[in-house]
Amino acid sequence: MDVRLEIRVEVECDCREADVRISGVDFILSKGLKRGSMLVFNCSEGYYPYPYFSHICQGDDNWDPAPKKNQKCKRVQCPDPTVMQNGNVDPYEEKYFVTNQTKYTCYSGYKLKGSSTRTCLPNGKWSGSTPICTRNSGDTCSDPGIPPGSIRSGNIFGIGDKVKYTCSGDLILVGKNERVCQENGQWTGKEPACYYKYTFDTALEISEEFGSAIKGTLTDLKPATDTQEGRMIRVSKNGTLDIYIGVDISESIDNEYFLRARDAILTLMRKISSFTVSPNYEIVFFSSEIYEVVNILDFLGNKPPLATFLEKVEKFEIGDRNTGTNLYEVFKRFEERMAFIQERTKERFKEHRHVIILFTDGAYNMGGSPAPTVARIKERVYSVQEEKTKEEYLDIYIFAIGVEISDDDLQALALGTGGQHYFRVKHDTKLNQTFDDIIDERDVVGLCGLHKGYDTTADKESKRKRYPWVVFVIVQGAEPKKCIGSLVSPKFVLTAAHCFQFGDLPEHVTVEIEDRPGNIVKKVKTFILHPDYNVKAKRNQGVNEFYDFDVALIQLEDAIDISAVARAICIPCTQETSDALKLVGVSTCAQQEQVLLNKQRERLSFLTRMDPLVQEKDVFAKLGDNRNTCINKALKAEGINVKDPTIAVTKNFLCTGGLTDHRDHIACTGDSGGAVFKTYEYRAIQVGVVSWGTKQICSSGGLYESTEDSRDFHINLFRVVPFLKSILGNDDQDDYAPLTFLKE
Repeated sequence: MDVRLEIRVEVECDCREADVRISGVDFILSKGLKRGSMLVFNCSEGYYPYPYFSHICQGDDNWDPAPKKNQKCKRVQCPDPTVMQNGNVDPYEEKYFVTNQTKYTCYSGYKLKGSSTRTCLPNGKWSGSTPICTRNSGDTCSDPGIPPGSIRSGNIFGIGDKVKYTCSGDLILVGKNERVCQENGQWTGKEPACYYKYTFDTALEISEEFGSAIKGTLTDLKPATDTQEGRMIRVSKNGTLDIYIGVDISESIDNEYFLRARDAILTLMRKISSFTVSPNYEIVFFSSEIYEVVNILDFLGNKPPLATFLEKVEKFEIGDRNTGTNLYEVFKRFEERMAFIQERTKERFKEHRHVIILFTDGAYNMGGSPAPTVARIKERVYSVQEEKTKEEYLDIYIFAIGVEISDDDLQALALGTGGQHYFRVKHDTKLNQTFDDIIDERDVVGLCGLHKGYDTTADKESKRKRYPWVVFVIVQGAEPKKCIGSLVSPKFVLTAAHCFQFGDLPEHVTVEIEDRPGNIVKKVKTFILHPDYNVKAKRNQGVNEFYDFDVALIQLEDAIDISAVARAICIPCTQETSDALKLVGVSTCAQQEQVLLNKQRERLSFLTRMDPLVQEKDVFAKLGDNRNTCINKALKAEGINVKDPTIAVTKNFLCTGGLTDHRDHIACTGDSGGAVFKTYEYRAIQVGVVSWGTKQICSSGGLYESTEDSRDFHINLFRVVPFLKSILGNDDQDDYAPLTFLKE
C-alpha cells in the first residue's frame, strides 16, 4: 500500500502575493511579504506600470494603495509635439507612443531650426531637439521654441523680455518655467521639458548634463563658448570646492537604490581625486535621523588620505531603518557646516564654491519643508559674492531615485545656472558607471593616465576605456616582431628598443590603437632608440645580450584623437604627473619617485595580449634591501656568464617575479615594450618598460605565474628621463605639443 504524508508549511507573512499578482506583469519585493515591504512592478522597455508603480505592505493583508484588477503594463507615450507654431507636424495623432515618428515642416517664409524628424523613445522623450519655425524678425534673441507637451506665454524676444512655460494635462515641468532674453542674444537657463510620471533621464543624458558642470569644476579648462547655456562652474587655483552629499535611506527607498547611490558616490569621489582640484566632503545618509559618514570640518586642517573617507562610505550599511524622511534636517546640517566654515575662514569664504548633491524620492514627512533652509544657504553664499557672478558659487543637484517621486517638492530645491540640475533616475540605472562616464570626456585632453575604474571584463571597448594608453607595435622588417607600447602623448608611443633591428625603417612599423571606430592602424613617421642602447656592449664581459637603456620612442605621422578609449599615460618627471600626484608648489623628480617607488616591495602592473584586448599582470618590484636577492637570479639566465649580477642588471632596471610573499605574474615574449605602471587614484603612471627576463615561460601573451627562479627586468623610466625629455619635451619644433618636464 502506497502511503504518502502530505505536509503543508504556512509561510509567515503580513500580506498576500495573490492580492497583487497580475497576469503578465512581473514585480519585485524589497522584504518579501513582510510589513513595510515595497512591491515594485517591472515592465518591459517601452512600457510602464498602470495605474500604480508600487504598493507598500501595511500588514493584515492590506496593501497601500489597494490593488486594482486593471493593473497592467501600458505603452509609453511621449508629450504632444503638435504645439509647434508656424509649421506642420506629420502625422497628426491624438497620442504618440514609443517608436512613433514625426516629421516637421514650416510655413512659407519660415526656416526650420532643430530636428526635422523625431522618434518617441522608450524613456518617454522625443529624440533630437525641439523643432522651431523662425524668421528674421529683428529681435535680439531667436525664437526659443515650445517643447512638446508645453504651453508658452510670451512672443516678443527683445532684451529683458520673458517667456514662461507650463505643461498641459498631468505632465510635470522639469526645469525653470521662465527664460529671459539677454543682451548677448542668448536666453537664460536651458529649455525646460514636460515629463510624464514614468519619464526618466537616461544614463547618457545624466553624464552629459551633470558632467558638463562637474567637468568644469575639476579642471582649469574653459568652455568652448561663453553663452549662458555653456557656462560651467569652476574653481580658481586658489579656490576651494566644498561638496555636500546626502543619500536617502528611508523605507520608501529600496535597498537596491541605496546601494546604487552609494556606489555612485564612491565612483565620483575616486574620479574627482584624479583631477587637480581636491574637494572637501560632507556625506550623510538620512531617514528621520542623520547618519554622518564624512564630516567636512575634518578637511579644514591636515586632510587625511582619501582612502580613509572612501572606506567610511563603503562600509556604511543601512541596518534597521526608520520610516520617516527628514530633508529639513539634511539641509540644516549642511547650512550649519557652511556657517562654521564661514566663521573659520572669514574673508576666504568667498573663494569657496559649494555643490550639494542629493539622492532622494522627496517624500519628506518630518521636519517640514527644507525650502526655507535652502533659501538661507543661498543667501549665505550669495551675500559674499559679486552680483554678476554670485549664482556660479552654489549648485544643488537633485537625483530623484525611487519609485514614487515627489517632483514638485524636489524641483523647488534644485538650484544653479546653466545646465540641468534635476534628474529623474530610472530604478535600474547603473549610477556608478554613469558617474564614471561623467568624467572621462574629450574636453579633458590634458589629463594623462585618466581611465575607467569599474570592472571591465565584458568587451574590447570596455578594455580600451580601462587601459586607453595601450598600443600594439608591429615591425615587419627582416626579423618581424610584435611588441606592446604605451601612448605617452598624442603623437608618441613608448616601447622597448629591442623591438627593432638594424635595417628596420619607419615604413616597416605600424602602431595599432583604435582611437575611433574603424580607425586602428597608424603610420609611423620615425622611431628613435636610446643613444646608449647597445645589445652587444658587454659580450666581452660574459653578457651575450645586454639590455640597458632598452627604450625607444615612436613618432606617429598623425596625432591620436584623445578620448575615453585613447589617452596618454603619465610618465615620470613631467608637470602632468605632478598634477596627477597632487604635488603642490614646485615639485621634483625625486618627490615623484618617493611617492611611486617608496616601498621595499612596490605593487605594479603590466599588460599582456589576451581576449578581449589585454589582461593585467600583477607583480611586485623588489626595491631597497630586497633588490639584490631579486637580481641575483639573473645569473641563472641563458647567455649570462658572470658572477656579478650588476654587470647585466644595472641600476637602471626594476626587478619583479618570484614566489616570496606573493607569486608574481611573469612576462611573455610578446609583452616586451609594454608599460609597467602604478595606478594612483584613477591616474595611471608609467614607471617602467618591460625589457627582458631570465626564463622564456611563454611567448604569445597570457597570464602565467612566476617560478622560483624566473625574474623580469624592466627599464626604470626615472633613469632615462634625459632621453625622454630630449624628444617629448623639445619645444624647439612646431610638429607636436611638447610635454612639460620638471627642472630637476
